[in-house]
Amino acid sequence: MAILVLILVLLLASCGGGSSTPNAPTNPSNPYTFTLTSSGVSPKELTVPPGTRVLFVNHDARRHDMESDPHPEHTDCNELNLGALVAGESRETLNLVTAKTCGFHDHDNPPPTTAAGNQWTGRILIR
Repeated sequence: MAILVLILVLLLASCGGGSSTPNAPTNPSNPYTFTLTSSGVSPKELTVPPGTRVLFVNHDARRHDMESDPHPEHTDCNELNLGALVAGESRETLNLVTAKTCGFHDHDNPPPTTAAGNQWTGRILIR
């Protein structure tokens, strides 16, 4: 009986315990981090090497739905399509393997049509 329980525990652990977050695991010590606050995204831009995961941390009191440009298709960099981050939540992107520039925005606060931009946009340069 004990062996059966041990096998079940190991199987569940190897499957991620049923987590539905496709971008896990989150690395809280990730040096490539965007922070979301009531003021917006900070920093506005990061340069990362290929293969990197980027962490988004929501320190705002409300949720932010972080997605790849362009709005509303979100097709430029699928690795950035994180979905909704509630207050206090963090999530990493998938591995960014192709050298390119990936813009992102909060789907709930999409970029304006003017060149002025907004505080909920940013970009990642994969070099």
